[in-house]
Amino acid sequence: MKIFVAVVVTVICFITACKNKQQQYINTHIQQQQSFPLKRVEPKKLNRLAINAKKYCKANHLNTNFFYLVDLSLHSGVKRFFVWDFTKDTITNSYMVSHGCYKNSWGRDYSKEKAMVSNDIDSHCSAIGKYIIANRGVSQWGIKVKYNLYGLDSTNSNAFKRQIVLHSWDAVTDKEVFPNGTVEGWGCPALSNNALKTIDEQLKKSSQKVLLWMVN
Repeated sequence: MKIFVAVVVTVICFITACKNKQQQYINTHIQQQQSFPLKRVEPKKLNRLAINAKKYCKANHLNTNFFYLVDLSLHSGVKRFFVWDFTKDTITNSYMVSHGCYKNSWGRDYSKEKAMVSNDIDSHCSAIGKYIIANRGVSQWGIKVKYNLYGLDSTNSNAFKRQIVLHSWDAVTDKEVFPNGTVEGWGCPALSNNALKTIDEQLKKSSQKVLLWMVN
C-alpha cells in the first residue's frame, strides 16, 4: 500500500512539474512576442512619398484626389495599406493587407517581420513599385471582386503576367493582430472583405485611374 501511495505521489508531482514547465514556456513566448519592436509608418517617409505620388499622378493623368500606399517595411500584423487624401494631405483610412509567402506555405505568417519582394514569375512574392489600378472583375476570393494591377516600374513589370490583383480574403482581419502577422498569399495585396467594400466604392466613383504604390 505504501508503495502504491508513493507511486501515485510521484506521478502527481511529475504531472505538476510538466504543467509548470509548459506554463513557463508559454509565458516566455508571450513576453518575447510582446517585446518585438512595433514600428509604425514614418511621417517624413509618408510625406515624401505623398509629394512624389502627387507629381506622378499629375504627370500621368491619374486621380489627383487620392492614392493608395502599401508599406511592406512594416510588420504584417499592423495596418499598412493607407489611403492618402491629396486634398487634405493626410491619411484618411488604413487597413490590414497581405503580402507574398515566397518559399513558405501560403495561409501562414512566416515572413510577418520582413516581406520578401520579387518581380520574378512564380516567386510568390509581392513586388514593390507603382501600379495602375485597372479594370474591375470577378474574383474567387472574399467578396468576389478584384482589380487588375499593371506594374509601372522595372520592379513590378510582371504584375499582370503574374495575375497580381487587388482583392479581398476572408482570412485577412479588420483589426490589427500584432504580434501575429497577416496571412500570406502568392503576392497579391489582399484586404479584408470590409476594407475592399470601402475601397471598391471609392474606385467605382473615380473617373480616372488610381495609383497604388507599394514600397519597403
